[in-house]
Amino acid sequence: MENYVKKFRTEKNLSQKELADYAGITRQTLSLIEKYEYNPSLKLCLKICYALNKTLDDVFWIEQSEGETEDEKN
Repeated sequence: MENYVKKFRTEKNLSQKELADYAGITRQTLSLIEKYEYNPSLKLCLKICYALNKTLDDVFWIEQSEGETEDEKN
């Protein structure tokens, strides 16, 4: 899963620690999310989006694999 967490966090002048505290996670976990090394739960995604005042569609997405159809994704 890819995301714009870091982009929106820096736009709001939030440190990793501040956003992590709001979401109830560690700064290290937030760092892993920003580097695409940890896929957060839906609940955590929503907490992050609320803190950033953004929608899920704004912040998180999954790239469709090359050649993969909509039916194959589901």
